[in-house]
Amino acid sequence: MAGELYLCGTPIGNLEDMTFRAIRVLKEVDLVAAEDTRQTQKLFFHYEISTPLTSYHEHNKDSKGNYLLQLLLEGKNIALVSDAGMPGISDPGYELVQLAVAEGIKVTPIPGAVAAISGLVASGLPTDSFVFEGFLSRVPKKRRNKLRELTGEKRTIIFYEAPHRLTKTLTDMLEVWGNRKVAVARELTKKYEEIWRGDLIAALEYFQEVRGEITLLVGGNQTETSPEENNLTIVEQVEALLEAGWDKKEALKKVALENKLPKKEVYKMLLEDREKADT
Repeated sequence: MAGELYLCGTPIGNLEDMTFRAIRVLKEVDLVAAEDTRQTQKLFFHYEISTPLTSYHEHNKDSKGNYLLQLLLEGKNIALVSDAGMPGISDPGYELVQLAVAEGIKVTPIPGAVAAISGLVASGLPTDSFVFEGFLSRVPKKRRNKLRELTGEKRTIIFYEAPHRLTKTLTDMLEVWGNRKVAVARELTKKYEEIWRGDLIAALEYFQEVRGEITLLVGGNQTETSPEENNLTIVEQVEALLEAGWDKKEALKKVALENKLPKKEVYKMLLEDREKADT
């Protein structure tokens, strides 16, 4: 008989958010695979858990994943935990799950805290429909390209972000999307928890320096239809984006791309139209 793989949620800050069920499972399994054994050892010490630990993270997921799979096939029960929250969210846990599922091994989730959902429900933004995007790229060009892909997304968008990149990401969002409602959830469940609500412009003014783990939530695109869907002229498309709060440079770039025109040509059309309006 094959063993069972448990996906155990752990606290994202406050140790009191550990569930009775998770503690029991972590004590009963044969082995616990942890993203960072040193971090998990602190949790084990607090709850007097003595189960053997092994590492499973981004850098050893291939070799260790096969090792853990073999143990499961031999009948060992294994629990997977991340540093905080549910394993498999923005970490390689899902790849171990895929291996287990492919072999018919039972996979059981043990629910726990999740920063994305905790931030969402307290954000004040719509919760009936949302999308989770995890961490954006550290490379500016790739980050902005991803934001452009999400321009038409109408659902609330959830990101994780490092504190030293927050202002850069907020700036890119403002330039690509224009001003939108936003919530910044910082240090959730911890002593200095803060949930800030406002818009992108105000967020850039407020967050000059920031520390701690961040969940960034942004309102979706509330425009009913995009300018090109309304059969607007080139100039009208640009003006519509500017009225929606877009940066002029990004608006010209978007209209040029969607109409397969040089950006200089679009800019020229805009200037000529404004010159006519002034005469």
